[in-house]
Amino acid sequence: MSLTEKLPKIEDPGVLAQSYRARESWRVFEIMAEFVEATERLQAIQPAVSIFGSARTPRDHPYYKLTEEIARLLSDAGFSVISGGGPGIMEAANKGAYYGKSPSVGLNIQLPHEQHANPYQDVSQTFRHFFARKVMFVKNATAYVVMPGGFGTLDELTEALTLIQTGKSRKMPIILVGSAFWGGLVDWFRDRLAGEGMINPDDMDLIQVIDEPVAVIDAIFKFYETRGFDMSPTEREMQFSL
Repeated sequence: MSLTEKLPKIEDPGVLAQSYRARESWRVFEIMAEFVEATERLQAIQPAVSIFGSARTPRDHPYYKLTEEIARLLSDAGFSVISGGGPGIMEAANKGAYYGKSPSVGLNIQLPHEQHANPYQDVSQTFRHFFARKVMFVKNATAYVVMPGGFGTLDELTEALTLIQTGKSRKMPIILVGSAFWGGLVDWFRDRLAGEGMINPDDMDLIQVIDEPVAVIDAIFKFYETRGFDMSPTEREMQFSL
């Protein structure tokens, strides 16, 4: 038997399984590196507001203009603005903040299509893993502003609601902008989820629906007016369990 014949073939299931296990082990280090790098880079952006919305919204759409205005007001009021760093509503959020007084932050994600980094970012951090990126959206936010969007926006919204509802994250304002867009969903939450006992009726208080840009900023300041933006020791401990 030749040396070549003695070597295991790459198609060998055992060899493939061992290769996958090794890759999974290294993947853990990649994930750790993403968390460490992002945590270090984003420490200085507080207080910050995370803005979510559709990547498919064109620049001439009213939602884009509305997002840009809200982001500019937040930035001028002293809030860093965090978006997903891509096009559409994300770009509008970064653009508004970029021309304001506070940092514009983009948490970009590597995707096979649709996502490309917009140019309006003072701080840009790119992630390979969605879950690491999502932790940073929550960990660094003092409020969520949710503009009209698709599955990704709904994912971020329901994740924030779940974390706050279950006590895994501190309470913060979750503001849905656009009653015409969000009204049907909020009614369904109230009629079906709360009405059929899937959530507590008080859970609906976690959501605010607001139309006017200035009212968005006012709602955030009102929430924090008696407690300030700094986290309590208990809230800081909660953040470690996200």
